[in-house]
Formats: sequence, C-alpha cells, structure tokens
Amino acid sequence: MTSLKSIGQIGVPAKDINRAILFYKDLLELPLLFNTDTMAFFDCDGIRLMLSLPEKEQFTNASSVFYFKVDDITASFSQMKEKGVSFIDKPHVVAKMDSTETWMVFFNDTEGNTHALMSEVAV
Repeated sequence: MTSLKSIGQIGVPAKDINRAILFYKDLLELPLLFNTDTMAFFDCDGIRLMLSLPEKEQFTNASSVFYFKVDDITASFSQMKEKGVSFIDKPHVVAKMDSTETWMVFFNDTEGNTHALMSEVAV
C-alpha cells in the first residue's frame, strides 16, 4: 500500500533565479544548500525549498508544489494510478548527485493543484 511519509521538498517557481536566490538567502536568511543555472535549494528547518525556473507552462503560476517522499516511486505510481490519481507524466530521474538519483512523477489533485511523488535512490 502507498504510504506518504513526509514532505520531501516544496517547489517555488521563479522568474529570475538569481534575484530569487538573493531574496531567500539574504532577506529570508535561509541556508543555501546548492544551486544550478535553473534551480536553487534551501534548507528551512529540515524541509527543502526548491526555487526553479518553470520547465513547463503549467508550473509558471505563483504557487507551491508539494513533493511527497515515497520509498518505491514505481510501485507508488502504479498503486495511485489504479486508484484514479491523474498523473501528468511517468516516474523519471530529475537529478543525479554523487551516488544518488532523485526520481519524480507529477500529478494533479482534484482542485487542479500540481504535486509530486519523489524518491531518492542510491546508485
């Protein structure tokens, strides 16, 4: 059975990643974990905040995406799809860092909000 464990990450869309980094780092004084040309990750008391330039038009609205951690993203995807959850895509790798891959799959809730399952897999 699918078991949502906790919030793994909250995504916040940004229009200008450098401006957003300065706001969260300097004004909000959140610790910057790391950043790329299109994303920045901050620690907010154990919850990771991800600022990112939207990859798709649907993510350009000023809102947050909840990323729910799961142990087995493929099994959770299958179980939730069978229950009628409307998925936008299929599980896929979004980042490779050292010996860890971050996998995600996005879905919509009944109100049109976009959320995701995420799983960090040792490789």
